[in-house]
Amino acid sequence: MTKSITIIRPDDWHLHLRDGDMLCAVLPETARDFGRAIIMPNLVPPVVTAKDASAYRDRIMAAMPDGSDFKPLMTLYLTENTDPDDVAAAFHDRLISAVKYYPAGATTNSDAGVSDIKNVMPVLERMAAIGCNLCIHGEVTNPEVDIFDREAVFLETILDPLRNALPELRITSEHITTKNGVDYVKSADRNLAASITTHHLIINRNHILVGGIKPHYYCLPVAKRETHRVALVDAATSGDARFFLGTDSAPHTDPTKENACGCAGCFTATNTMSCLAHVFEAANALDNLEKFTSLNGPKHYNLPVNNSQITLVKSDTPVTYPSKIETADSTVTVFDPGFDLHWKIA
Repeated sequence: MTKSITIIRPDDWHLHLRDGDMLCAVLPETARDFGRAIIMPNLVPPVVTAKDASAYRDRIMAAMPDGSDFKPLMTLYLTENTDPDDVAAAFHDRLISAVKYYPAGATTNSDAGVSDIKNVMPVLERMAAIGCNLCIHGEVTNPEVDIFDREAVFLETILDPLRNALPELRITSEHITTKNGVDYVKSADRNLAASITTHHLIINRNHILVGGIKPHYYCLPVAKRETHRVALVDAATSGDARFFLGTDSAPHTDPTKENACGCAGCFTATNTMSCLAHVFEAANALDNLEKFTSLNGPKHYNLPVNNSQITLVKSDTPVTYPSKIETADSTVTVFDPGFDLHWKIA
């Protein structure tokens, strides 16, 4: 039985750090284990311009734990007023690694997002020309579409037409949650990959609803049926270079999660690598953990892999993590996978 595994230091290709006191509280949880992360721009106000991204990066660096060499990879929040020249300059200067497409109203702080993709085509055309990656929250927001179908409808009505119109545009279909999403990415031969979260590999919609509502499992895109979770596990553990880790770790204080209209998001930064080792071991695929966490993402983003390693060690007794992270305002609940964890970074 395998008792330890050494892999190249992982990256997180979808991370929410927030700002201010929350940033200071949660950044160490990621910086401890990961080399880099794609930082989401949906602050209030959002990170729309190169100037915004530079200022946000400075705040992240100021909050960095002593001795950490973690590198934030910045993004811009795509709006219908985004300036293609500003995007091009930020990408040329290596200030940003991607631009984030939020359908307006799809998730936390997405109201300034895109209502009609036609209005952002000049930006997308410039991005295709310069090789800048587009990170997509792939859900429609039409109220007539059932929340469990919004990803599948987005693939058909938005993403596929976009890829046909701009085949040179590099796209990350972020936090896919369905077999539809897996199959669509597998059908692409270039310029399309997908991130998969830790929690979507572990929970299905029953975990949220059966036996009472579990607010700390509520996320967007929402978890789907078990058949979809299984498809995600199969994709993540396959070694296929088109799938990689993007935790979508999204901290909210407990009072904002545990109320009549709770926020969407699971905070998984603290124990993600332990959870993933469990999932991959259960799938008899520990040999592919490094591909999913450390190799496939850099390949898609045309970046070198990290030059350091981590070692995960399995113990006979369960390992423990804090159940909550303290912030200046309240606590943030750490994701509970619902089973004992035995793997931990040494």
